[in-house]
Amino acid sequence: MVTPSSVPLPDRVAVRRALVSVSDKTGVAEFAGELAKRGVDILSTGGTAKTLSDAGIKVTDVAEVTGFPEVLGGRVKTLHPMIHGGLLGVRNDPQHAAQLVEHGIESIDLLVIDLYPFEKTVASGAAFRETIEQIDIGGPAMIRAAAKNHAFVAVLVDPADYSAVLDEMSAGDGTLPIAMRKRLAAKAYARTAAYDAAISTWFAGEEEQPDKTWFSLGGRLISEMRYGENPHQKAGFYGTGMPRPGVATARQVQGKALSYNNINDTDAAYELVAEFDPERTAAVAIIKHANPCGVAEGDGLVDAYRKALACDPVSAFGGIVALNRELDAEAATAITEIFTEVIIAPGATDEAIEIVAAKKNLRLLLTDGLPDPRFAGPMVRSVAGGFLVQDRDGSVVEDCELTVATARAPSEQEWADLKFAWRVAKHVKSNAIVYVKDGATVGVGAGQMSRVDSARIAARKSADAAEAAGVPEPLTRGSVVASDAFFPFADGLMAAVDAGATAVIQPGGSMRDDEVIKAADEAGIAMVFTGVRHFRH
Repeated sequence: MVTPSSVPLPDRVAVRRALVSVSDKTGVAEFAGELAKRGVDILSTGGTAKTLSDAGIKVTDVAEVTGFPEVLGGRVKTLHPMIHGGLLGVRNDPQHAAQLVEHGIESIDLLVIDLYPFEKTVASGAAFRETIEQIDIGGPAMIRAAAKNHAFVAVLVDPADYSAVLDEMSAGDGTLPIAMRKRLAAKAYARTAAYDAAISTWFAGEEEQPDKTWFSLGGRLISEMRYGENPHQKAGFYGTGMPRPGVATARQVQGKALSYNNINDTDAAYELVAEFDPERTAAVAIIKHANPCGVAEGDGLVDAYRKALACDPVSAFGGIVALNRELDAEAATAITEIFTEVIIAPGATDEAIEIVAAKKNLRLLLTDGLPDPRFAGPMVRSVAGGFLVQDRDGSVVEDCELTVATARAPSEQEWADLKFAWRVAKHVKSNAIVYVKDGATVGVGAGQMSRVDSARIAARKSADAAEAAGVPEPLTRGSVVASDAFFPFADGLMAAVDAGATAVIQPGGSMRDDEVIKAADEAGIAMVFTGVRHFRH
């Protein structure tokens, strides 16, 4: 008995009949016109049929083939055996061939289709019911049918492939090879998977208690990386279509292509600087290897930048600079005084763009907005055989119930610096220790196995920065300190006190909180509990 799975795949298949139905009409008339010149019969639907007819291309409406009009506001038009039979029929299977003839079903050799613009609709902030109407049903069904039957059918879901298909048809006397059909089929399934992932993610976000049995993730390639974190690793940069300002949505004004590490670090920088309300203050974050080496707020961007740079001018070389306000000429001049990989900002003046342009390799990214630090969308990390999914850390200091745990309460300046330090600590790899003075980091300890080590490393780097600036004592003298998690023992706290810290902000919650509070009281420093932890691994 002959079955579809036992039929050998033909190498080349002639394209004689095509179904063209797209939401994005870019280039479709030109492409269909070239098909028509090659003698291909074209079926189409609705707006696409009108676009092609207006371009002088002969088109057969799908309704003429199915004998059934579009109904239910266009929800049903291609879900019919005359269409799906034409896509799914195995041409050299005798039973399939006989049934196609019996029912008068003509084969479709090429499907040119995209999907309703669901992702764009979500990005626009459309209402629930409007968004629901942009969930395509017939499109994914046809794509999956054509891709399954790629032995005989080619499926095009991306206008970027129009020219390649035409070139192959020209080279192959109107035929397409199995290698191209398989490649297009794989791409088609990836597209429907990403489409369904976007729908499921959006739907889950509309539910207070979404079912977590399955999780899907999809995206569209923004750029292919030369390599990943290291030259032997392959990588790509994908966008989810989520309407959130940042590196994935930014416009690159100038500079060479972003690397994997550039993108990772730039994202870290912009998420950090977004913690600072631009209506309240100008803020700058300088990032190296996903950790801040300097963060500051000031009267203006250039003031904030110079304060941030003073924290660790050595590490800042070759770093990422993120701004929470429009880049101006004065700040652009200051930033370009040293080698910088990327500048990211909500916008830039023409004069600032011109100044940055003198550094041809420096990437300038403009985002038209700041990401919301309270946003709690999914974060995904792969592990062997699976992946972890969690909400973003959307906790901000304004929402914390800050409690003074010591006999001495912070002074007004200490309160301001403690809140600043807590904003920064959220974005430092654990174990994180951040010293702050007068609205600027003066020492950052990141990613250590011991919290004591983080406190000491940050203090040492502060001493190094003071020496480089010709300051007689470490910058941590008279500072405040933030710890992303509680002090399990008093030793970490005392390391900060030894560095000159006068106030501390930490989550609290340790079994030894009493011991730590007692040590703080004996040292005469103020300590505030947040009740919130900011682990970042």
